[in-house]
Amino acid sequence: MKFDRGICVLSIWVNQRNKAFFVLTTIFAISLAGTSHAAEQVGSTGEALGASIAGFLGPISAVLADFVFKEFAVGDLLIPWIVVWMAIPMFFLTVYFGFINFRSFGIAKKILTGRYWDEKAEGEVSQFQALTTALSGTVGIGNIAGVAVAIGTGGPGATFWMIIIGLAAMSVKFAECTLGVKYREVHEDGTISGGPMYYLKNGLKNRGLKKLGIALSISYVVFALPAILQWATVNQIHSQLSSATGLFAGNGLGFGIVLAVLVGAVILGGLHSIAAVTSKLVPAMVIVYLGAALVVLISNFSAIPAAFLTIFEHAFNPQAVGGGIIGVIIIGMRRAVYSTEAGLGTSSMVHAAAKTKEPVSEGMVGLMEPFIDTVMVSTITALVIVVSGAWQIDGLNDIQLTSKAFETTISWFPWVLSLAVFLFGFSTIISWAYYIEKVWEYIFGDSNISIKTYRLIYVLLLIPGAVLTAAQVFDIIDSLFFLMAIPNIIGLYILAPEIKADLKSYLARLKSGEIKETNPS
Repeated sequence: MKFDRGICVLSIWVNQRNKAFFVLTTIFAISLAGTSHAAEQVGSTGEALGASIAGFLGPISAVLADFVFKEFAVGDLLIPWIVVWMAIPMFFLTVYFGFINFRSFGIAKKILTGRYWDEKAEGEVSQFQALTTALSGTVGIGNIAGVAVAIGTGGPGATFWMIIIGLAAMSVKFAECTLGVKYREVHEDGTISGGPMYYLKNGLKNRGLKKLGIALSISYVVFALPAILQWATVNQIHSQLSSATGLFAGNGLGFGIVLAVLVGAVILGGLHSIAAVTSKLVPAMVIVYLGAALVVLISNFSAIPAAFLTIFEHAFNPQAVGGGIIGVIIIGMRRAVYSTEAGLGTSSMVHAAAKTKEPVSEGMVGLMEPFIDTVMVSTITALVIVVSGAWQIDGLNDIQLTSKAFETTISWFPWVLSLAVFLFGFSTIISWAYYIEKVWEYIFGDSNISIKTYRLIYVLLLIPGAVLTAAQVFDIIDSLFFLMAIPNIIGLYILAPEIKADLKSYLARLKSGEIKETNPS
C-alpha cells in the first residue's frame, strides 16, 4: 500500500502542468491503491495475454533472430555476421578519428559545465540536459539486468568484452551525435527534429547520394519503429519489484497498467517535460545505485582484486560457454550494444536538440555516454556480482542475479535495488518515448493528432511487457535493436571523412581561441 500511495504522489508531481491528465491519472492511481483485490483479479488475465502475445510473436522473433544472428564459419569458429558488422566500425572509427574517445574528456567536461554555453544557439535543451536525457535511455536495465544476463550466460569474462566494446563504442557515439546536430531540422516554432533518418537523408544528399540517402533513411525508420515496444525494460522492472518486495507478484498486467499511467503523465509534456524529469532522475538513480554497490564492494573489499582476476581469466578462458572465447565475446557484444546503443543512432535524436552551434561539441558530449553507462556502471555491477559469488548460483541469469548479489551483503538491499531499477527503467522508458516519437513524426508527420495518437499507443504498448518472460522479451528486442544498425552504420562509413574534417576544424578553432569560453572559471 505504501508503494501504491507513492504512485499517487508521483502522479501529482509530474502532472502539475497538465490538469486534465493529472485528474485522470490521480483518480486511477488512487483507485489502484485502494483496490488490491481488483488488482489480483487481473493476474490471470495477464497470464492469458502473455501467452497470446508469445504465441503470436514467437515465430516472428525466431525468424528475426535467425537472420540477425546468422553465423558464418571462420575455420572451426561460428561468428554471427551482425557482431562483425557492429564491431568493425567501433574500432575503425576509434583509429580513424585519432582515438578521440580517449583525448576529449577535458573538452567534454568544459562543455558540460557551461564553459562554451551560447544562449543564442538554436536548440531546445542544454547540452547537459541532452546528455542526461540520453543517459536515462542507456544507463538503465542494460546495466543492471544486461550485465547479469551476460554473466549468467557467458560467465564473468563477458564483462571484460563489454568494457572493451564500451570504450570503442565511444567513437561511434561521437560520430552519431555530431551528425545529429549537423543535419538536424529546425521548425518554425523552434522545435528540433534530428537523428539517423535526417543525417542519412540530408548528409548523403550533400555527397551526391540522394537516392541512397532516402533508401537508408526509410529503412532506418522501418527498423526503428518496432522499438516502440519497450518490453525489456518493463519486464525487468516488474521482475525485480515482484521478486524482492512481493508487489505485483503474479500480476504483471496490473503493474503494466500502473507504469503506463505514470509514463503517460510525463511524456504528454514532450521533450521539455522529459528533460526536466531526467535531469533530476539520472543523478538520483546513479547515486542510489552506485551508493548501494559501494556498500557491497566495501564489505567485500579484499575480494575485489580476485574479482578482477576472475573476470580477466574468464575472458580468455571461459568455462561452460558454447563457442569458447568467441562465444563469450559474442555474449559481451550483444549486451554491450544493448547497453550503449552505439551504432543504433537513437540517442543522436535527443542530442540533435541541444543548444549549440558546434556539432562536434555535442559529439564530444555524446561520447561520454558509453563511458558512463558501460565502462563505469556496468563494471561496478559486474564486480558486485563476482565479489558476492552470486554468479556461481545456478538458475539465475537475469536481474534477479544482481538482486541476489546485493542481498548477500544486506538482506534488505533488494528493496534498494528495486528503487534503483524503477528509477533506471522509468527514465529509460520516457527517453525512448522521445526517440520513437521522432521516428513516428518522420513517417506520419508532426500534427497534434499524430503526436497524441503516438503517445497513447506508446503508453498502451508498455502494458504487455510485464506479462512476457525474460527470454521472450530479450529475443525480440535484441533482434529489433541490431536491425537499426544496418542502415545507420552504412551512413557512418560514408560520412566519416566530413566528420573527421569537422573535428580537425573544431580543435583548431579551440586552440586558436576563435571559439572562446563564455563562462571561464
